[in-house]
Amino acid sequence: MLQLLIDADACPVIDIAISISSDYGMKTLLFCDTSHRIEREHAMTITVPKGPDSVDFKLVNTIKKGDIVITQDYGLAAMCLAKGAFVMDQNGREMTSENIDQLLSFRYESAKFRRAGGRTKGPKKRTVENNINFENYFRKLCERAISTKKEAGNNE
Repeated sequence: MLQLLIDADACPVIDIAISISSDYGMKTLLFCDTSHRIEREHAMTITVPKGPDSVDFKLVNTIKKGDIVITQDYGLAAMCLAKGAFVMDQNGREMTSENIDQLLSFRYESAKFRRAGGRTKGPKKRTVENNINFENYFRKLCERAISTKKEAGNNE
């Protein structure tokens, strides 16, 4: 069964993602640490102790090839891609082996700039259009993941 794994701490599209994953008959897992209480119908919550990257490591150890992950963490995305997952952020941008190095480099340069005393802008306020874009791209990704899994099953 195809799984949707959500890095749920501070994820603004949990409800949209659960609704869509239910349409496709996917198992949905929400990952958070003990400082958050995230419970949703039609999803299983996996809570881990607080700690640096504890949620990330639990999610990566749960993932299977072909699963879908929603995260805004580029480091986590890179680990998920290495395990053969499809990865998307909360705005509908897919992270792939073609763009992850550039995204990680941008993250590194931004962190270096902030450590040197620079200021970067925070995320823009979320809009209805952001949610619509996410929904459209997420549906396409679900269909592609299901198609890929079927093709892989036929080739075995």
